[in-house]
Amino acid sequence: MAYSSLRDAVRDLEQNGMLLRIREEVDPNLEMAEIHRQVFDRSGPAILFERVKGSPFQAVSNVYGTFKQTEFLFRHTLDRVKRVIELKKDPANLMKKPGRYLSAPFTALSALPMRSLLGAPITYGTTTVDKLPLVKSWPMDGGAFVTMPQVYTEDPDSPGVMQSNLGMYRIQLSGNDYVMNEEVGLHYQLHRGIGVHHNKYNQRDEPFRCSIFVGGPPSHAFSAIMPLPEGLSELTFAGMLAGRRFRHTVRDGYRLSADADFVITGEILKNVKKPEGPFGDHLGYYSLTHDFPVMRVHQVFHRKNPLWHFTVVGRPPQEDSSFGWLIHELVAPLTPQEFPGLKELHAVDAAGVHPLLLAIGHERYMPFRERQPEEILTIANRILGSGQTSLAKFLFIAASDDNPRLDTHDIPHFFQHVLERVDWTRDLHFQTRTTIDTLDYSGSGWNQGSKVVIACRGEKRRALATEIPAGFSLPTGFSNPQFCLPGVLAIQSPEFKTEQAARAAAETICRHLEGQALEQVPLILLVDDSKFTAATLNNFVWVGFTRANPSHDVYGVQAFTEHKHWGCQGPLVIDARKKPHHAPELEVDPVVQQRVEALLGKYSW
Repeated sequence: MAYSSLRDAVRDLEQNGMLLRIREEVDPNLEMAEIHRQVFDRSGPAILFERVKGSPFQAVSNVYGTFKQTEFLFRHTLDRVKRVIELKKDPANLMKKPGRYLSAPFTALSALPMRSLLGAPITYGTTTVDKLPLVKSWPMDGGAFVTMPQVYTEDPDSPGVMQSNLGMYRIQLSGNDYVMNEEVGLHYQLHRGIGVHHNKYNQRDEPFRCSIFVGGPPSHAFSAIMPLPEGLSELTFAGMLAGRRFRHTVRDGYRLSADADFVITGEILKNVKKPEGPFGDHLGYYSLTHDFPVMRVHQVFHRKNPLWHFTVVGRPPQEDSSFGWLIHELVAPLTPQEFPGLKELHAVDAAGVHPLLLAIGHERYMPFRERQPEEILTIANRILGSGQTSLAKFLFIAASDDNPRLDTHDIPHFFQHVLERVDWTRDLHFQTRTTIDTLDYSGSGWNQGSKVVIACRGEKRRALATEIPAGFSLPTGFSNPQFCLPGVLAIQSPEFKTEQAARAAAETICRHLEGQALEQVPLILLVDDSKFTAATLNNFVWVGFTRANPSHDVYGVQAFTEHKHWGCQGPLVIDARKKPHHAPELEVDPVVQQRVEALLGKYSW
């Protein structure tokens, strides 16, 4: 069954017990987002908001709320798309197993976008921005945002849908200095596909037209975040995954998704920026206010009985975690093709995706020598030099020949494998003064920070402790050591006030630990709350890797520098405390939280 609209998909979810209808009028200011969070946290279904305060339109969220629900939405097409991807990886598969790939040509046909000639549903009516469900998710957000947008632009050198870009770049609808109904803000970086188009239009006199699609069949939103090669239109992928060709039309010179629920059209002003944000983001902190491009609104189209599609982002896991899961399901077969020698790559969702990557690579260099990291270092450099993975801060990479059954998605076992083998005198490789994720404020400036590769190979060097070693002691101000994982100790540390004082404190504890029996404790975290950090695996990876900038916050017991290579003889120490320059952590409004708890008490699912 191919969905022709978002409402078709919602109807299918409801018929299969995967939809919660909220019948009371709800406030888009914090309340709708809190309903979403509480339902998601209980692994609940998609949510249909029947009455939105201040808007004539209904809204839907949590459509991709669980992996099971996401798989259900694409149950008729997922395997077919996988087969097309398998053929891309190895065309010889067609000759080896022709029966398996009989559907591939028909799947490929659905990838071709088509022009709607007999009337497009999206042209049913028009509205204004102030009539949309203006969803504000977090108390410090700068206004209401579109959190599930599909932002469409065309390449001025090669106009048309086949060379277009469809990306999920957040859109601010209200607040700050934006003139309601006339302007919206767009948050994107210049290395994105839309940034390439923006640069080209800056050299021309013609207007930079943009269309923001909201809703449509579920594959359309997913296609906007799917990592595709530059020059390959996301509309082709949307058609394949939908099992139905992407339909489009043109109004007033703007391209519209014919099956979308809403389309906001307008012109991105070439040399105009306005403050955008703050916005509660997917790292679990606010991204702060910065100047970003502005779009002058031309028109807002909608289909009959449209649904405003939104999500709520925040500290992972959240609904968008399903996108990461689905991407892995689809592109895992292509990993060795994209990164020769790489067996597995896992961007850890609970750590905010970009801060922490786990990888396994094949070691084929110098098989006659003592085992040490060689090819996996080449692979690591390629990972850090490619697309989205270039935003990583901490990359742990292990050699597959040390344990063929090693799995990056079994995070505790992966860390155990690495920490049993790592040699801190040899296996640390830093990149300083480089770029990191724009949303990550742990670095030395906006979009500025550092990276470290931990590459290990060889025999097991140590057993890992799960109990505090005999004779262990801490200097004044440090307390409450807690094991996060075997061999990983979190220590409650003094508040980070100034960099100079914090560095002195970190060096003090490193000196104090010299001579203690810590061979079985290779990794130590300095944290604000050790009990919280050690309480769950998710807490460990979130605190440990979102709050540290490798060049500034990595220390070591008996540290040394030799020919510009830094290492340590004893445990590695990461300062994972909150710093004054970090963005605020996301916190819900307690009054809204209690109100929503009472409301949801009337429902069961």
